[in-house]
Amino acid sequence: MHAISMEPPSTLKPAQVAVAMIEMGVMKHRTRADKLFFKAFFAGAMLSFGGLLSEVLQAGSAGIGATNPGLVKVMGGFVFPVGLVMIVLQGQELLTSNMMIHPMAVYKRAIPWWSLPLNWLLVTFGNLAGSLFFAAILVKYSGIISTAPYNTFVQTFALHKAKDPEWHQIFLRGIGCNWLVSVAVWQALGARDTISKVIAIWIPIWIFVACGFDHVVANMFSVPLGIMFGADLSTAAYIRKSFIAAYLGNIVGALMVAVPAIYFHLGDYNYTEETALVAMESASGMGNSSRSSNNDKMEDVRISNRRAD
Repeated sequence: MHAISMEPPSTLKPAQVAVAMIEMGVMKHRTRADKLFFKAFFAGAMLSFGGLLSEVLQAGSAGIGATNPGLVKVMGGFVFPVGLVMIVLQGQELLTSNMMIHPMAVYKRAIPWWSLPLNWLLVTFGNLAGSLFFAAILVKYSGIISTAPYNTFVQTFALHKAKDPEWHQIFLRGIGCNWLVSVAVWQALGARDTISKVIAIWIPIWIFVACGFDHVVANMFSVPLGIMFGADLSTAAYIRKSFIAAYLGNIVGALMVAVPAIYFHLGDYNYTEETALVAMESASGMGNSSRSSNNDKMEDVRISNRRAD
């Protein structure tokens, strides 16, 4: 007679992830405004670490780029995901993932409609503040890329992101970007151990950066950094063209994951106050892979018993 294993599965099922997304939206809704802002601030700085590493690598690979520019893009994309990994594992607030989570929670009436614009507003300015702090203080004034080819590359990169493309092109690139970012966050929430979370995040983010899609928060670092170093681009032009287009495109990209999730998995699901405690546990579990096996089992039973088809 074979013993029945009581170990929880290595990943949540898609329907369970969809339920956990709703619960995470509730947790974010109940987080104080000041905490949301500062978590978003740190998320902006953390994403900028990955952005800086990617630009430094590409700037220093001019020889390779002359003969194989695609390889340089792939290399730059490969190192960028470190920022999102830090954000997810530390439970910080990133605008683009909230573009997926909050619409799902609002649609299922787990949170009031006004929570969505309030959260997006606070997290937008928090991400922006963190990105600008990193660009101005830790990069520009620290002098770490004050010499060629790095100081010239960041200018060229900013122009390539915010000046050269047409508005509709940036918008469409924003869709592709946050479709992949939302998939990465979805997969990370479904994974239970740290290594699985890292891999789940790394591959989609690697793809979006290597392909040249536009992430509104990543651009909050790279475009202002180029302007600080003298790129031929005004702040107004950046906001009017790159910021707005990427922002709207990222919203659509997030909905490319959120809407199918609702349609496929949440038709019969209704959030109730009884699930409030589980909401906090599920959301915090996204960045904490060291939970005890007993808590894992308890969460597994709770999620499995919920009404997700």
